[in-house]
Amino acid sequence: MDKQLIPYLKLVHGSFNTLVMFLFLYQGRLGLKIRGQRKRAKGPAVFEVVRKHRRFGPIFVFMGFIGFFAGLMLVIFDQGRVFEYPLHLMMGLFIVLLLITTFLISKKIRGPDSPWRTPHFIVGIFIISFYIIQIFLGLGVLL
Repeated sequence: MDKQLIPYLKLVHGSFNTLVMFLFLYQGRLGLKIRGQRKRAKGPAVFEVVRKHRRFGPIFVFMGFIGFFAGLMLVIFDQGRVFEYPLHLMMGLFIVLLLITTFLISKKIRGPDSPWRTPHFIVGIFIISFYIIQIFLGLGVLL
């Protein structure tokens, strides 16, 4: 790979993952809307919001994986070693593990009173929080 492309690919990687973070914020907003409707109405949430949340979730998880592996490949091509930016790498790996966790938890949610809803919510909060931290760590790598 041409070393002159690396700075541009770093910007693409950072921009893509910033977009993914905003998509997870949107996904979280949908989830909070569903949660609020369930609490207020003591019944099912508006189906359209639930459908969007379910449809977009796996897509956003996949995008998170793409962002992680693109960054990993970028560091390998640029530096030749995976641990060049250890904190950024560990945070990214942790986000990927949280994405897997929330995806697996979401598959266990059945019915309005599922005990898996609260763990799904908590893991989602961690994902968003760690994405925000990861963006700042990534800015440190770029600058």
